[in-house]
Amino acid sequence: MRSLADSSLDLVVTSPPYPMIAMWDELFCRSSRAVRNALAAQDGERAFELMHRRLDAVWDECYRALREGGIICINIGDATRTLGDQFGLYPNHARILQHLRKCGFTALPDILWRKPTNAPNKFMGSGVLPVGAYVTLEHEYILIARKGARRVFSSEREKKKRRESALFWEERNVWYSDVWTDLTGTGQRLSPGTARSRSAAYPFELAYRLINMFSLRNDTVLDPFLGTGTTLLASMASQRHSVGFELDTSLRATIEKGCASIVDQANDYIRARLERHAQFVADREVKHRNRRYGFGVVSAQERDIKLNALSAVSAVGDDEYEVRYAAKKRCVKA
Repeated sequence: MRSLADSSLDLVVTSPPYPMIAMWDELFCRSSRAVRNALAAQDGERAFELMHRRLDAVWDECYRALREGGIICINIGDATRTLGDQFGLYPNHARILQHLRKCGFTALPDILWRKPTNAPNKFMGSGVLPVGAYVTLEHEYILIARKGARRVFSSEREKKKRRESALFWEERNVWYSDVWTDLTGTGQRLSPGTARSRSAAYPFELAYRLINMFSLRNDTVLDPFLGTGTTLLASMASQRHSVGFELDTSLRATIEKGCASIVDQANDYIRARLERHAQFVADREVKHRNRRYGFGVVSAQERDIKLNALSAVSAVGDDEYEVRYAAKKRCVKA
């Protein structure tokens, strides 16, 4: 990430490998012999700390590359694991938050993503007998932190861009809630030929929300753990610049496939978003109207919302893409 200039980014949206989750053991072991030795010795606490030290260097780089007022959003789950005969919780979210504060970030209220499950046996341990059963983890965290003081929008150009990037009133009420219960996880199986069988990717909607909550049109978004490219695709759909880093080159084909299909995916998503709002205000008395689409809006801050459809995505170099947006507004159902 040294190729990124200081203070050149507006937002980071990412989900790192989860320390002490078995599927990531080999990744951490390849990068650190000390991690391998700690796991072999069944020393969970030492392995946990050593894994996080590998992640710490990434958070340091994110802090350097973010501009004043920039935001970092990290999706992370805690881990439960038995090493030897000792079962325990490894609090990944707390360890990352501790380091973010050490870097200089200001911690902001986080989001609990409660992932729906249909599992009939949801608890762990000795059935219905106290005290040997354990609470099942059915949530992950979205940690949110800011570099420096709150972002300032001083020029008229910046203020206009901020108005065009606004959320609809009903979206704001859901997206800025501290508990998200309406998002399901995404498919985890990867195509043959990739270095691992599961992607561990978060859903498109999660990345899309965070990008639209914490950045403006034409801002630059970073994902230092790009994976299958979800943040990249959500940035394209949101008219943001984006950059990502991924060590696993076997995922390139998956990312390229996503870029090839994002025009239709994004335009369907934008159309659905506009139509949901049109339906929301259809039977309500509202005082304001959106200048671009003509439908009603609840607040004056929504009058300039602008969602440009994608017209094309083209490869312009190795691992680089250019997105073109349609100037014509999307049609929505009244």
